[in-house]
Amino acid sequence: MAMETTDMERTENIRVLLVDDHEMVRIGLAAVLSTEDGIEVVGEAGNGMDGIRLAQEYKPDVVLMDLVMDGMDGIETTRKLLQLYPDCKVIVLTSYLDDEKMYPVIEAGAFSYLLKTSRANEVADAIRAAARGQSVLESQVASKMMNRFRQPKQAQAAHEQLTDREMEVMRLLAQGKSNQDIADELFIGVKTVKFHVTNILAKLEVEDRTQAAIYAYKNGLAE
Repeated sequence: MAMETTDMERTENIRVLLVDDHEMVRIGLAAVLSTEDGIEVVGEAGNGMDGIRLAQEYKPDVVLMDLVMDGMDGIETTRKLLQLYPDCKVIVLTSYLDDEKMYPVIEAGAFSYLLKTSRANEVADAIRAAARGQSVLESQVASKMMNRFRQPKQAQAAHEQLTDREMEVMRLLAQGKSNQDIADELFIGVKTVKFHVTNILAKLEVEDRTQAAIYAYKNGLAE
């Protein structure tokens, strides 16, 4: 399934970085891709941190990303890498199809999603497609995504709009702590606490701190 055709045809090699914690997978991919016209493997990394370091060094056009790795997983690696190089195309190459991994990495910015059961020519074609601005999704992935979009959306709970910091402030607020107490505990200024409290009240659509505290206890958000 291909989407978003945009970019001009390339005349130079597509620079590819491999990020996978299995050495034999990297060796196999590098060997296969080295025989493909217009594709150059510029580096290999066995973990997420090394992947980001090598991306800074080699500036790849495409990164083949494993999902399950020790330390920083493929989801976080994808997110951090694309923050540094938003034009890079991340192709997930994994054995996993479960929702807990698939949707977060796509939300993190993964451009394409393939399974390790894909044939060598399919991986090479996905790399070329990515370089042209085309996304390629494994058929099972595409089906899952279409089914997800077809499901009616549930109303979002008010507290799901809160940022992580606002959640921290609300928990302390629910414990009856003053703005100064919250500021001291979170190592932030009192003015910053007041700003967060104002946002919390607005997002929860409550009038005061007491109602915010009641909301927190009713929804199991107070510690």
